Amino acid sequence: MFIVFIIGTAGSGKSVLTAAFSNWLKMQEQDVAIVNLDPGCLNLPYTADVDVRDYVNVSSIMDEYGLGPNGALIMAADLIAEEIDKIGAEIEALNPDIVLVDTPGQMELFAFRASGPFIVSEISKEPKAIIYLFDAVFCLNPLNYVSNLFLSAAVYNRFLVPQIHVLSKCDLISQDEVNSVVDWSASPKALEHAIEEKLEGTRRLLSRNMMKAIYSLGTRFLLIPVSAKTNEGLVNLNMALERVLARGEKYTY
Repeated sequence: MFIVFIIGTAGSGKSVLTAAFSNWLKMQEQDVAIVNLDPGCLNLPYTADVDVRDYVNVSSIMDEYGLGPNGALIMAADLIAEEIDKIGAEIEALNPDIVLVDTPGQMELFAFRASGPFIVSEISKEPKAIIYLFDAVFCLNPLNYVSNLFLSAAVYNRFLVPQIHVLSKCDLISQDEVNSVVDWSASPKALEHAIEEKLEGTRRLLSRNMMKAIYSLGTRFLLIPVSAKTNEGLVNLNMALERVLARGEKYTY
C-alpha cells in the first residue's frame, strides 16, 4: 500500500484532481481508496472511502466552543490528530493498492501546524509521497511562480517525504503558456530571464534573489502539467509516482 497526500494552496484543484486521478487509476485496474482530510468541506467531487468529517465536525466545534469558522477549522485540524489511529485503522481495513489523501483547502491548516507532520507520520507506516499543486493560472506571473516555489520548499521541509510537483488546471491556459511555466521549472536561466523581462523594481530584485536562494538548496521542482478536466498528464503523474513509490513498478503487488 502507498499513501499519496495532495497538497496545494486554496483553489489549486486538490479535490478535483483527487477525483479525476482516482477514476483514472481505477480504469488502470488499481485498487484505490480516497481519504478526505478536510473537516470543513461541504461538497466533494468524489465519494470518500474514509472521511474525517465522521470524526470531527466543524459546526459542532463552533457551537461547543463559541468559535467562528476560521477558529473552528484551526481547532479541527488539531483534533484530527487525536483521531488518526482510527482513521489509519479504517485505511488498513480497506487494504488498497494506493491511497489518495485530499488535504484541507486552506493549506496552512495542514502544512504549517504541528498536527500536519504528525498526521502524515502516524496515518500509516507505508511508503508515502506528496503531490504539490502549482495553480497554472496563478503561476503565469513569475512573481507568483517564485512565491509558490517557496511554499513548495516549505512544505517539503515540513514533511520530508518525496514530493512531486504538478502544474494543475493547465487546461485553463494556452499550450504556449504551459510550456513557458514548465520551462521555468526546468531551467533557472529561463526563469531568471522571465523575471528580468516581466518584473521591475523591488519585485524583480526579490524574485531574483528568492529564486537563487531556492536553487542554492539543490532541490528540483520539475512540473508535470495536468488537467483534471481532460485527464491530460495523468499518465506522466502516475509514472512519477511509480518511480518514487514503487521503483517504477505498478502499485499492485
